[in-house]
Amino acid sequence: MTDPDPAPRKRSVFATLRASFLTGLVVVAPIGLTLWLIWTVTGWIDGWVLPLIPERWQPEQYIGINLRGLGVIIFLVFTVIAGWLAKGFFGRSLLRWGEGLVDRMPVIRSIYNGLKQIAETVFAQTESNFDKACLVEYPRPGIWAIGFVSTKAKGEVLLRTPHDGDVMSVFLPTTPNPTSGFLLFVPETDLIYLDMGVEDAAKLIISAGLVYPNPKDPTTPPKP
Repeated sequence: MTDPDPAPRKRSVFATLRASFLTGLVVVAPIGLTLWLIWTVTGWIDGWVLPLIPERWQPEQYIGINLRGLGVIIFLVFTVIAGWLAKGFFGRSLLRWGEGLVDRMPVIRSIYNGLKQIAETVFAQTESNFDKACLVEYPRPGIWAIGFVSTKAKGEVLLRTPHDGDVMSVFLPTTPNPTSGFLLFVPETDLIYLDMGVEDAAKLIISAGLVYPNPKDPTTPPKP
């Protein structure tokens, strides 16, 4: 006659506290980091905007305290007004005159045009955006990386690519900072398009593979 299974050992007080601490850390850390980031960015914008305002017009002169976030409000209001003026005839004419003046300055011209292209790519409300997420073999065959399909290759790049079909421009981001990466021109037949959206693919890249968009997806590929 065999003895029945022994009763399960109770968790120690230290193990219980450790599990509670880790659970609380998962809850508190994202909130704390988000608040810290907002507080830091707000202070940085205030420190950049408020010194540009004349002393007699400083908000502190009217409210009596240095209220954090006033620089952000002033920056947002100024940006909205600048965008509204830029849409009008006078604003467009003034902008063209200013850009023509900048184009005659050798070094400043290169810096301004580069920053303008970046701003238009990131902030402009157009359809020029990453279309789909895909898998591409990189850095060698047999190893796959997640990339973002932007557009079809055009012009000289397409003409000089030794491929008959479509060639796609693919941005291959790095982990955990997806803002840097590599621009690849890949034949479309060598790409595997993913069902997940661009945002879900970005989460997967930022988390270094720890956060999958749908944990209920099967872990093994379907049998043929």
